[in-house]
Amino acid sequence: MLCCVLLCCKFYVVLQTASAKKKLSRIQRLACLGITGAVRTTPTRAMEALICLPPLELVVQSEARMAVHRLWSLGCLSYLHPNSSILKRLQQSDPIFNMGVDVMRPTFNLEPKYRVTVLTREDWTRGSGSPPETKGLIWYTDGSKMKEGTGAGVFGQSVKRRLSFPLGRYTTVFQAEIYAILACVYEIQFQNRLEKYVSICSDIQAALKALQSFRTSSPLVYQCQKALNDISSRHVVGLYWVPGDAGVRGDEIANGLARGGFALRFPGPEPGLGVSRRDIRKRPSRVVN
Repeated sequence: MLCCVLLCCKFYVVLQTASAKKKLSRIQRLACLGITGAVRTTPTRAMEALICLPPLELVVQSEARMAVHRLWSLGCLSYLHPNSSILKRLQQSDPIFNMGVDVMRPTFNLEPKYRVTVLTREDWTRGSGSPPETKGLIWYTDGSKMKEGTGAGVFGQSVKRRLSFPLGRYTTVFQAEIYAILACVYEIQFQNRLEKYVSICSDIQAALKALQSFRTSSPLVYQCQKALNDISSRHVVGLYWVPGDAGVRGDEIANGLARGGFALRFPGPEPGLGVSRRDIRKRPSRVVN
């Protein structure tokens, strides 16, 4: 990986010259002619616009910026000291590149003590109550994002507990859902109840699949996995998918609590949970060399 990063950064430096950009444009032109079948006099930029293909030098520069920023977020920038100007230029372009990122070196959860189950829509709509698979203490979690900010909500159906959390402007819906599950687990630990079974229901499959995964590079996901394993030593813990538009009362209450969360003032500095890598990757196209 390090060799690929160094190569990208070397290309970044070389691409500041007009001759290098011209050579890459020639390569891109051959590809555009082959894809479009246009006549040889057609301008390269016109073909790129027609097939939505960005200029090749911009793609290489973007990947180099992301590689350097990733090494910076992992504390490994010492490998790239001669090319630190890339990072300085990037951080001067947008304050988001100076913020903490929700990323770490890959960590493994090889023996999860909890179970993740994706129930069908019919399982939830067949009867008037919760499906028979959900036992014991039943909790619902949800994350919501609006223009004003992001919030997380937790509803304890069995214990009549309602929680709302403001998470700031930079938190994604995925992060809000993971945080809601984490907050739910902490609340279960705090209540210290004796029920054998615990069922946590979420309407975001991506969050459940991330918690089920054996490998993660997100500190937030890893913290949630660890907390789930901790309470699984006292309870039989199951995570269940609930369809968000099926009219399940518990899920609708959790959604309302999440929406109430972003209406509250976030108490600390931004970002609350670290900027997601997905949001970071959206920014380099706006950077001017």
